[in-house]
Amino acid sequence: MLRFALLGAVLATLAACGDTSREASSGDSPATSASIAAPALRLPAYFDCVRENKGLLIAAHRGGPAPGFPENTLETLQHGFANGINVFEIDVAESRDGVMLLMHDNRLNRTTTGDGYVADTDWADLSGLRMVDNDGNRTNFSPPKLTDVLLWAKQSGAILELDRKPTTSFRNIAAAVHAAGADDNVLLISYSDAEAAEVAAADPNLMLTASAKGSRDIGRLEELGVDRTRLVAWTGTGSPDAAAWARALREGVEPAFGTLGRMGERLDDQYWADGDASEYQDLVDDGLVLLATDEPYRVAAALTSDDLAREMCGR
Repeated sequence: MLRFALLGAVLATLAACGDTSREASSGDSPATSASIAAPALRLPAYFDCVRENKGLLIAAHRGGPAPGFPENTLETLQHGFANGINVFEIDVAESRDGVMLLMHDNRLNRTTTGDGYVADTDWADLSGLRMVDNDGNRTNFSPPKLTDVLLWAKQSGAILELDRKPTTSFRNIAAAVHAAGADDNVLLISYSDAEAAEVAAADPNLMLTASAKGSRDIGRLEELGVDRTRLVAWTGTGSPDAAAWARALREGVEPAFGTLGRMGERLDDQYWADGDASEYQDLVDDGLVLLATDEPYRVAAALTSDDLAREMCGR
């Protein structure tokens, strides 16, 4: 299977290279560079660099599914990375016997050939399922272990936004991140101040996204143990808030926003209705640093700000 071939290549390269912090030579192609080098900058410094250079990071929602590439699979992440996507929002669940894996839904029937609940299924059974793409087509890909994905990200330099599902905990995810040595490849997503505090308690050195629209929100998060140098300020998916982004930028915090959502209602659909990407460029011009989208490939092809982020800050 392709997933195991990819993982085997990653593990072999890790073992052979030892120190993965070296930069690729300027003559390497992006794909070649990514396969042999980890990022030169620590993750907080990388986000600072993107912000200071007015770049944009495009985060592929649920890993960037495409025809033949189901959501939340290692093969889909590799496909997105080969097509210029560096940041992937993925979902982390836990099996009945304690194995963390990528899966968005509580039930298996929408995205796999299985049925029943993830939390009621052992890894041995989950690993034998096949994933289904957004068009309902069965693929040869299986649900991946979180550990396999973390190792891939560490070696490629990709960034993972980890969306915790109710079957697991921030502490379990943080432990897996540390075990894989992928601290500089991960942000944990929080949906409330209480969850942000949980992330900080699990490990204050990990980056996270948390709702914040200015200095008062950032200060409140700091009181809960969040390190502002590791904070990305999430500002929702409703309407772009340039004023909130400006306030976050003045605090040295990167603002994030999402154009994703329910098909037909999301801003992604509205922005592409006229066939151009001018609205996305407006987001960049207003100071946005991290964009979560259901259309990562189209946005990446239409904008140059993501290319600027790679050129100026590496990865």
